[in-house]
Amino acid sequence: MQPKMKILSKMEICVDSIESGVNAAIGGAHRLELCSSLIEGGLTPSLGLFKTLKSMVTIPIFVMLRPRGGYDFQFSDSERKVVLQDLTLFKEAGADGFVFGALNACGGIDVAFCESVILASSPLPVTFHRAFDVATENPIIMAQKIAELGFTRLLTSGRRSEAINGILLIKTLIEKMKGRLIIIPGAGIKIENLKAILSTTSAHEFHGSAKILKQFAYPIDNLFLNNETNPVYITHCETVKQLLKIYNDYYKQYE
Repeated sequence: MQPKMKILSKMEICVDSIESGVNAAIGGAHRLELCSSLIEGGLTPSLGLFKTLKSMVTIPIFVMLRPRGGYDFQFSDSERKVVLQDLTLFKEAGADGFVFGALNACGGIDVAFCESVILASSPLPVTFHRAFDVATENPIIMAQKIAELGFTRLLTSGRRSEAINGILLIKTLIEKMKGRLIIIPGAGIKIENLKAILSTTSAHEFHGSAKILKQFAYPIDNLFLNNETNPVYITHCETVKQLLKIYNDYYKQYE
């Protein structure tokens, strides 16, 4: 029989619009990861989007720092300047934390650039994002480096397309990094699989979008624009509530 413990639930919802951010907050999200273009995996949002959403919700907002699309996560000197400039602007505007990751040409962590971001963001927390999942470096060694650099969290799907398929690595990471780095399962987390992910990994935080296809007030259907070829998704308030209920129901046994 496992000992009782107090679980402080942490549901992070990734959003890329005002509508999604407000829906997530109403649904009970504990933290937002704010991006633009989630369809590309999430890019740096506009400062206007951040400031407006910050004035409308009370939960913490972590800002994505990713200056362009592409899954190499190797940044040029000019792109590094963009990241650090964005970081400064969002920090001054009241960001609660950041989400960032960078790799070198060998597919390992870009230590020097990560050090620069951690230093510039201090004392705010920084999450290392799913650049981890396309890296070639040994996952345990890389997680240890991420912790040593000063990141507080690691968002990962366990180096699979979805977290449900990477739960064994996620479980191992949580066990190995306990007390040093918070491991957050993310990617493809749904109502149907959240309980299985929690029961296997014992994760105390999780990350999802709780998205549904946006329905427009009038039909958009022409040669270039329609919801099949250019889908638009928004965070669904009720889905957020259901995810939170699954989380809370699972951890009630430990209270």
